[in-house]
Amino acid sequence: MTSSAETDILVLNAGSSSIKFAIFDADLTQRIAGLAEGIGTTQSRLRIADSSSDSQFPTHAEALAAILAALPAHGLDPSRLAAVGHRVVHGGRKLTKPVRITPEIRSEIADCTPLAPLHNPHSLAAIDTMAATAPKLPQFASFDTSFHATNPEVATRYAIPRVEETKGIRRYGFHGLSYASLVRRLPEVSGVPLPSRILAFHLGNGASLCAIRNGQSVATTMGYSPLDGLTMGTRSGGIDANAVLRLVEDNGLERTKAILNNESGLLGLSGGKSDMRNLMLDPSADSAFAIEHFCYWSLRHAGSLIAAMEGLDAIAFTGGIGENAVGVRARILRGLEWIGARMDVDANHSRKARLHAGSSKVAIWVIEAEEERQIAMDAQTLMGAS
Repeated sequence: MTSSAETDILVLNAGSSSIKFAIFDADLTQRIAGLAEGIGTTQSRLRIADSSSDSQFPTHAEALAAILAALPAHGLDPSRLAAVGHRVVHGGRKLTKPVRITPEIRSEIADCTPLAPLHNPHSLAAIDTMAATAPKLPQFASFDTSFHATNPEVATRYAIPRVEETKGIRRYGFHGLSYASLVRRLPEVSGVPLPSRILAFHLGNGASLCAIRNGQSVATTMGYSPLDGLTMGTRSGGIDANAVLRLVEDNGLERTKAILNNESGLLGLSGGKSDMRNLMLDPSADSAFAIEHFCYWSLRHAGSLIAAMEGLDAIAFTGGIGENAVGVRARILRGLEWIGARMDVDANHSRKARLHAGSSKVAIWVIEAEEERQIAMDAQTLMGAS
């Protein structure tokens, strides 16, 4: 019989300055997880399970090498992995489902770099490092954009000339792995079939909404990039294009990128706080306004997505804020009472999965995000198919 170690799958999620990782066994039970953070800074750190150590990771390749070197101390032999699954933020038009990474697929991911310049290069660094370290180990990619490939063209096409649209300027949507996980998990948690029309809230430092009809995305709030849509931790969310052009005129292109991506959202509104937990503990008027802004625009976009589905059967919250911020959930659900949503106050405070009261016309659920497990499942499925 094959040992569990020989069927273990390493999942890698490479961000701009970090690599999250987890290892799953054949039953998709997580064996260990960790994080290499502060890559490229003087404050690099490696966290595995309950241990933590200061390290120096000038590059993502060096951070990944340090992760692999540290695993044996936790009873895991990297040489006995069965596969590696990668989260890749952008798959563009062509990569719309999980795939095994080949030289051709790697080239496609690289071709998408102009669409996700802050994300795809780091995924490629992890892919290349694993290929050099274990060239025979199969690698797979799951894409954050692929869940939204089912959106109709009327939802993805900007009203710009076709010659510009062919350059890849269109709505893609993100957080797809979270939404795919939610679709898989909701029937398991609820004990009933998947509702036909789900309004899904992925609320975290990055935040978006998704309209899910019959298990497929039909609309979402993020667009060409993860900047669009809701108010977020440090991203502005939706902003008029002419306002962006004005910012570029006043500040230059690179400075404007930093303002919109790193200095706006909750951080900009509150005057320095991007974490919802800190905002909710702060009694200042600025923090209260930032929270209300977040909830207001979540509700504005919710109305749009309900219209895209032509109705609503269920609401589901996921992500760090969606799963943990009781007050934010309550404020959003209060704003959706017009659609027949009725929250069970005690359930909301007791962190139960079911939030709807008996009188509610729509079901309301909290579903724990399982993006890493979704990636492992994708890899395992592709391994079985091959």
